[in-house]
Formats: sequence, C-alpha cells, structure tokens
Amino acid sequence: MSPNSLILADALLPARNQMALSLGAHIVLACFGMAMPAMIFVLHRRGLRGDDVALELAKRWSKVSGVLFAIGAVSGTILSFEMGLLWPGLMEQYGEVIGLAFALEGVSFFVEAIFLGIYVYGWGRLPGRAHILMLVPMIISGIAGSFFIVSVNAWMNAPTGFTEVDGVVVDVDPIRAIFNDAVLLQFLHMFLAAYMVAGFCIATIYAVGLLKGRNDRHHRLGFLVPLAFVAVATPLQPVVGHFAGQRIADDQPIKLAAIEGLAETEERVPTVLGGVWIDGELVGELEVPIEGLGSFLAQNSFDAEIIGLDAVPEDERPPVNIVRFSFQIMVGIGTALVGLIAWSAWGWFRNRDEFFSNTWRLRAFVLAGPAAIVAMETGWITTEVGRQPWIVHGLMRTEDAVTDGNWVWWTLIAMIVVYALLGLAGGAVLRSMTRRWAAGEHDLASPYGPSMDELDAARSERREVPA
Repeated sequence: MSPNSLILADALLPARNQMALSLGAHIVLACFGMAMPAMIFVLHRRGLRGDDVALELAKRWSKVSGVLFAIGAVSGTILSFEMGLLWPGLMEQYGEVIGLAFALEGVSFFVEAIFLGIYVYGWGRLPGRAHILMLVPMIISGIAGSFFIVSVNAWMNAPTGFTEVDGVVVDVDPIRAIFNDAVLLQFLHMFLAAYMVAGFCIATIYAVGLLKGRNDRHHRLGFLVPLAFVAVATPLQPVVGHFAGQRIADDQPIKLAAIEGLAETEERVPTVLGGVWIDGELVGELEVPIEGLGSFLAQNSFDAEIIGLDAVPEDERPPVNIVRFSFQIMVGIGTALVGLIAWSAWGWFRNRDEFFSNTWRLRAFVLAGPAAIVAMETGWITTEVGRQPWIVHGLMRTEDAVTDGNWVWWTLIAMIVVYALLGLAGGAVLRSMTRRWAAGEHDLASPYGPSMDELDAARSERREVPA
C-alpha cells in the first residue's frame, strides 16, 4: 500500500485513536478541575484561621489550577468539535437526546472559569471571607460539568430517554437521558477516581520534596491535605466499583465476559488472574481457589450463571485481551493504592514523628501519582473498549457513526502535535513556577502592573498620609 493510500484509508482506526488521545489527555486535566478547588478550600480555610503556610499553599495551588484549567479548556474545546466531526452518525441520530447534557456542561464550564478568574485575581483584593466563597461555585460547577459529560457516556452504555420508530428518534426526554440507569454508579466511580488522581499526584510532588530533605511545614502540609482526601476516596472506590461491576453483569454481560475471559456461559464461574485470550480460549491463567467466586462477585451467588462470549456472534464481541488486561491493571493498581493508604494510616497513628521521614513510604507515594493516572486510564479503556462494537450499546455500531472523510489521519497527526505542544508548554510553565517558589519567591511576578508587595506598600503609604 502506498503512503497516500494509507492516509486515505478507512477513517475508523484513526478516529478511534484520535478520540482516545483527546479523551485520555483531557480526563486527567478534568480530575484536577474536579478535585483541586475542594483541596484549596481546606487550605484557604486554615489560612483564614491564622495559618500562613496554608494560605500560601492555597495561593500557589490556585495558580497551578489556573494553568491546568487553561490547558483543559483547549482540550475540552477540541473534544467538542471532535464529537461532531469524527462521529457525525451519532450526533445526527441522537444529538437531540444528548444535546442538553453537552449544553449544561458548557454552562458549568463557564461558571467555573468565571469564578476561577475571580479567585486567582482576588488575592490581596477581596476580603478573606468573600474570597474563599469564590471556591464554592468552582467546586459545584466542576462536579456538575463532569456529571453531565459522564452522563453522556453512561447513556451510551445504557441508552434511554427516547423512542426509535423506523430508524427515527421520537419522544425525546433529555432529562431521562441524563439520569439514565448507569449514570449514578459511573459518575461516583469517576468522582472518586478524580480525587485519587489529583490527590495522589499532588502528594507525589511533595513526597519528592520530603525525600530531598525539605521536611518543613510547607511540604508536610502540602503532603497531608491531598492525603486526607485520598484516604477517604481510595477505600470507597473498590466498593463503588463492585456495584458498578454487578450492573455490567445485568446490562452488558458480554463486556463482563470479556473482562473475565469467559468463552462459554457457565454456572459457578471462578475468578482467574492473568492469562491471554488465544483462538477463543484463555491460556495461562491462574485460578483463585474459591469455587464460584466470579459468580458471587457478579451476582451475589456462588451458583449464579454468567453469560459467556459464545452468547453473541463473533462480530459483536469486544477485543478480549485489551478489555481484560486493562481491567486487571486497574484492579491491581487500585488494590495497591488501598494497601498504601492502610499502611499510611497505620504509620500515622503509630508514630507521627517519623511519618514524614519514612523513606519507603515516601517512595511509594512518588509512584502513586502516576499509578493512579494509569488506573483511571485503564478503567476508561475497560469501559469504552468493552462496549465495542457499539457506540450506543445495542443500537448503533461504532463503524456506522464514524465520518466517511479521508482527512482523519491528518487530524490525528495534528492532534498528536497539538497535545505534545500543550504538554510541553504546560510543563514548562509549571516547572518555572515551582522553581521560583523553591527559590523563595512568594508572589509570582505579573507580566504587567505592580507586584502584590508593591501594592501592599502603596496601601500602607496611603494610610500614613494625614487626611
């Protein structure tokens, strides 16, 4: 095949890869948008009670949040265009059903952007109690925006809120589509994942500083605040994941069969670890020695029947190895993170004096941030690839929704460049900020106007001038 023929090849593969790239990048940024305002609120509240270190951290984190939000605004805008450009079949058929969720997410985005701007600009300008209140709509709008986007994905897994007559969508109920049967558990799973990703990543940064000998209150507090959030979110995540898995067993049994590598419908299904799907069977797996454990986890009964991949034609089965590997990576990392939290809780209550100097625990936290990102990404791979070949489960195949344009390879290449540049630019800005903070600079210089120190000095001079 000539290079030109390759570029003009079927659009399904590059469209999938482009969407995976955009979603995979944006979702990490969305996690910080959901979780950081609440963490900043905790710091700011401590600061109003006289904790100068907490107030300084809140100020710094707000500026980091602003940088990440700006990058997320770019990636989110790209995604909104990609939905229509890459998947016109989906939007043409079902746009009226899911359009309200996208509109409400847009409103949430603008509310968050407005109050983030006020909060970042408000340092030294707003009264403390008014300033901290700017975080409340940020927290609410960040959660709401994520809920509306997740509701669209949940709807794709459990479509409802409309009737289809002779291929025409009628009786549209967009509220019912938003609050579909899958949205509650899927959103809770994502909500906890967001706090885990943001919390562990921030803790990772301060763990690195602690390992370098910066065992000051600044680093200890910067480590403890996100740790408090992940200490709540991490143990809850497997519980929510368990109930979400049981919903899949009822509503998407073929996805569950791919996760389990179950070739045929069986009763008393065991739980198996590892293994590779080759020629219609699982090879090299390790069985957990509890008979019927897989059935129990899926249906709360050791004798329950679990539907196998043989229940549908081969062209309606997802790629088993991708789904199975991604699921096991997610569960494995999640289990390790729960263990890390348990170890940290034991260390905290046993001996707080050595908590911040335990080298092995700090090294584990250095790995925890990237691991949390991998766990979240593989969780989404399980969800999205496990639904294949359907873009709308049971109603529309992905291949029927994709564009027939011959330009998708070019846009995929362009998006790779765009996201690489965004990552490099964002990383350079954040690195520059942290270096100046590490050098003792308390207020980052503005490209225009006086610094906060100059403003404070000017105010003091005005107060000293007699009336």
